[in-house]
Amino acid sequence: MFNYYFNIGLIYFIVGFTVALFFYFILKKPILGRFWGTLVIALVGSFLGGIIEFFFADLIEKLTNINNSVNIFPPIITSFIIIWCFSLVSKDK
Repeated sequence: MFNYYFNIGLIYFIVGFTVALFFYFILKKPILGRFWGTLVIALVGSFLGGIIEFFFADLIEKLTNINNSVNIFPPIITSFIIIWCFSLVSKDK
């Protein structure tokens, strides 16, 4: 049982980390806290997306699952939305 939840948490962490790398180094958006701020916000967004997926699983069941246990689209989408909103509010340039 621990491995199941550990794998889900690890996948959400990898999704958040990848989104942070993409948003900070590829899009080069100014964010408060630079890379570390981006990483924290992306991880929060990733886990929040996982929670949203848990509550609306029936609605988004058609999306692709990894190992038939984790749906990666809600964490990716939520991470991007939260980082984008945070970059709009951020004044660090």
